[in-house]
Amino acid sequence: MTRGKRTQTPSLEVHLLREGILESSHTVEATVCDSRGRVLLVAGSSQTSTFIRSALKPFQALAVTTTGTLQKYGLSDRDLAIMCSSHQGKIEQARQAFNILWRADVDPLALQCPIPSGKTNRLEHNCSGKHAGVLAVCKSQNWSLNTYLQRSHPAQQLILSKISELLGMPGDELISAHDDCGMPTYSMQLQQMAHLYAQLAAGKNLGLERIARAMTYYPRMIAGDGAFDTELMRLSEGELVSKSGAEGIQCIGKVGEGMGLAIKVRDGAKRAKYAMAIHLLKQMSWISPAIAENLSDNFIQLTNFKRLENLGELSIL
Repeated sequence: MTRGKRTQTPSLEVHLLREGILESSHTVEATVCDSRGRVLLVAGSSQTSTFIRSALKPFQALAVTTTGTLQKYGLSDRDLAIMCSSHQGKIEQARQAFNILWRADVDPLALQCPIPSGKTNRLEHNCSGKHAGVLAVCKSQNWSLNTYLQRSHPAQQLILSKISELLGMPGDELISAHDDCGMPTYSMQLQQMAHLYAQLAAGKNLGLERIARAMTYYPRMIAGDGAFDTELMRLSEGELVSKSGAEGIQCIGKVGEGMGLAIKVRDGAKRAKYAMAIHLLKQMSWISPAIAENLSDNFIQLTNFKRLENLGELSIL
């Protein structure tokens, strides 16, 4: 590790070995920032841009925590957790999303997330909690429920304003696209993602502090038993707040220390991001060797392969 003003360092690699022979490899970039947005550690380029995908959910939930919607409808931290989740569609998770709609007196038919393949109800979609939260905000503010996915909708403009405020930049500079669930997501640099998660973990913003508390108190709502985010938060006992995103995105905040980690696997491989997250968390001493071993047993030792191997370190800037 070296200190300097560089923002470009060697990227990291995850190698898949079959009986000790290299079969596949994945290139990974990662950045660590503090709550002021200063880049502390980097592998690859901290300015690499990509869509943040579902790792944006805790910040979309700011629309709920900053409008009085939680108080108005008596919503709990469990409700807030499911708003931040990419859940497994289990009964308790679908019921939690339904609870938000029921308390806000919103018909579940108002949900516009897709019905998952093999399922019968939109509440079983992994983003149903996020959609339910936005609908609750719309109901509390007397905004249209029919057009809440449109980028010009007041709820989406509110979310964008909260994100741009945290990043200290005009919202119209962020490139948007619709995520698979239909909700807008944004393209950001890795350092911006890490900055967001550093603020989520810093405990200085009341809205974010409650969101982080909800996620770490109810990790089962965030993903589900056996899922990386849930197991990492459960094992770290609230010291880390974690949220995955599609296409190789993983973001993690060090609670109370105001530090955030953002990871992007260039080819989008899920197996590589989990292996690299464990490797980097152990390298930075954010998790103990025992936790790293526990996670590795579940997320690196894959059924059809001998092992995944991590190569490289983050560089200090």
